[in-house]
Order: sequence, then C-alpha cells, then structure tokens
Amino acid sequence: MTDPTARPASPRRSDATRAAILAAARERFAADGYERATIRSVAAAAGIDPSLVMRYYGNKEGLFAAASEIDLRLPDLTAFPAEQAGARLVAHFLRRWEEDGVLAALLRVGVTHEAGAARMRAVFAEQLAPVVRAVVPDPAEAPTRAVLVASHVLGMALTRYVLRLPPAVALSHAEVVAWLGPVVQRSLTAPAP
Repeated sequence: MTDPTARPASPRRSDATRAAILAAARERFAADGYERATIRSVAAAAGIDPSLVMRYYGNKEGLFAAASEIDLRLPDLTAFPAEQAGARLVAHFLRRWEEDGVLAALLRVGVTHEAGAARMRAVFAEQLAPVVRAVVPDPAEAPTRAVLVASHVLGMALTRYVLRLPPAVALSHAEVVAWLGPVVQRSLTAPAP
C-alpha cells in the first residue's frame, strides 16, 4: 500500500538509485556469477529494498541485461600503422578490463550461463567484428579473425582477472602487450593458412 501523501522520487534520486543498483549488480554478478547472484544480494549491496530492483528492472534477467551493457570504446585501428594493430588492441583491452568490472562480470557469467554467453557474443559481434573488418586483408575473413582476436584477449582476461593465475597477474602491461600483441597481430593480418 502506498502512502498518498508521499512525494514521488525525484528524477535525480531515481537516477542515483538506478546507478547504485547497477554498480551493485555488476559487483555481485562478477563475484557470484549469474546463478548465485540474487535480487536480494544486489539490493543489500546497494543499500535499498529489493522491491526497488524489481521496480526498475523487472527481474534478474532484466537486471543482468542492464548491468551488462558496455561500450568497449575500441580504437579506430585504421588511424595507426597496420603493424601496430595487435599491440594497440591488447593495450586497449588491458585498460578496459581494469577500468570497470563489467567485462569481468560478463566473462564470469558467460562461461556459466547462456544469458552471459549471449551478451558476450553480441558485444564482440557488434563492437569487435567491425573494427577487425576494417584492418584485415580480406573482409570475408573478418569473422574468423575477430574470433581469433577474441580468443586471445578473453584468454588473457580469464587467466589474469578471473582465475588470477599468478604468472598472468605478475605480468606488467608492457609485458602482456609484448607477448600477446604479436599473436593478435598475426590473427589480424597474417596470410590465412
């Protein structure tokens, strides 16, 4: 039952509440995975009543969809010499993985739940594939080359940011770029086998 004398939440308060919910959801999905993250745990982390989460996002699927929206902000690789594309992509992904927890949450959920896997597929198809298509020798090979790039950067992300394997964590950014950049470069521009 609602209080007829209560004032509606201001748009600014509503925006702040939504932001708190999404931040808490990203944290919970990253830490707990999709199955174990709950509306209640997200609400508790945001310091609000669970009914507000339901009000804004409907259900856990809606919450996950909103929390997993991300713009990779990929660089325009055509603006650099072609031989720098691999190193630039690796350096960019390292920065993105460390800027926020959305990619780590997506990766963690993507390996355990179809909603996360579908979201990861969409992000890479919509954002990575066009960037790759712009620099590959044969645009018809872009999907294959994009998936190879994705396998390299996701593999590093899994070992460095999710599993936290000590040798992967110990590498500096420069070392990761030096090791992985040429591999990604080959996936982008080497002649097809």
